[in-house]
Amino acid sequence: MITKITESNFKQEVLLSDKRTVLDFYADWCGPCQMLSPLMDKLAQAHPEWKFCKTDVDEAPLLATRFGVSVIPTVAVFNAGELLDTFTGYQEEPEIENFIRNA
Repeated sequence: MITKITESNFKQEVLLSDKRTVLDFYADWCGPCQMLSPLMDKLAQAHPEWKFCKTDVDEAPLLATRFGVSVIPTVAVFNAGELLDTFTGYQEEPEIENFIRNA
């Protein structure tokens, strides 16, 4: 399951999460974002120990600005409220999984 993040639920769902949290910054009009989405769904199914979230940069511009998102997709990994690392652009599933695990 992927949780939809808004500016109002970001703190509760991401910063206060007790799991490693993966946040996908995307937009509906973004081709690479659309390619990444099914991979994130697949990883969410395979890794229930991680929390997967996504936020539409057009609907949550303050979050995008807060984390310096200037390219989408941008995927950010958080743990215990701390931003661990990010990557931008499309990547294949094994690279994403490795990135999340090692962030």
